[in-house]
Amino acid sequence: MADGKDDLYLLEHLNDGFGFWVRATRQIARVKSPFQNIELLETTNFGSTLRIDDYFMTSDGDEFYYHENMIHPAGIAHPGPKRALIIGGGDGGAAEEYLKYPTMQEVLMVEIDEVVVDFCKKHLPKVHRGAFDDPRLKVLITDGKAYVENCQDQFDLMMLDLTDPFGPAEALYRVEFLRECRRILGPSGVLSMHLGSPVARPDVFHRLVSSLREVFKIVRPYLVYVPLYGTSWGMVTASDETDPLAISAQEVDKRIAERGISHLQYYNGDTHHGVFAMPNFVRDILARPSEPITSAAPMNEPGLDPANQIPLKVVYAGD
Repeated sequence: MADGKDDLYLLEHLNDGFGFWVRATRQIARVKSPFQNIELLETTNFGSTLRIDDYFMTSDGDEFYYHENMIHPAGIAHPGPKRALIIGGGDGGAAEEYLKYPTMQEVLMVEIDEVVVDFCKKHLPKVHRGAFDDPRLKVLITDGKAYVENCQDQFDLMMLDLTDPFGPAEALYRVEFLRECRRILGPSGVLSMHLGSPVARPDVFHRLVSSLREVFKIVRPYLVYVPLYGTSWGMVTASDETDPLAISAQEVDKRIAERGISHLQYYNGDTHHGVFAMPNFVRDILARPSEPITSAAPMNEPGLDPANQIPLKVVYAGD
């Protein structure tokens, strides 16, 4: 592979009309868990790169685009987070960002697949940066949906670090589950989650925002370009009291300094507000009527079911 002749060009489609490719020089490790296929590749642009069921998840080189923006708009807006809950997040990147807060006493990661956690502990130290060794991080291997529905604790911050809303994960995007999330958040608590891409799947993006607006008083969608995802990616904060747009860029920078949050490669006061600036085409998407996702009206957009998707291919250089 050193001469490039056997390099892999890994294709991932975003919808039936377009996608992207990433060049890999070798497969580092691969394992099959009871739930999914897990693979680590060495890529030319991103370093060690995690794929699950042939979808790119995170990498050494660009994880900060996703993790910093999923965690800090909510975390900095909160007056003093002490407890955080992550549903999913087995790579440890979200936990590492939560643990930067000096007030944080406990981060609970609820991950269904222990193999993912063990795999990422071993192979992705540049993503989790030792978070699994921090005594404040507790890892619970169980079903996240069942945990939330039966939970009697409260959290200041919560992140749904999920796969896209089809298959088993779809139920965790429904209004019924989001109400359970709100129930276990404290009065100033903030939920963060991703919305997929308004470029590739605008209807999915819209329905997710609509679902959150059925449950929370303050819903703030935002956009971040994530290189490994090949497009602008939707994210959102949702709360009944805490509004990330209520604090100025100067206040954001002040809180970052006061809380001693360091090693930020993306997030600062200016980006905090910048990501919330919606382009007109996204404003138009959100202005249209949209049905929330519920058990009576689940997410069933064509193309989201893996059985309906175009098979992914691996192309070799020179083919």
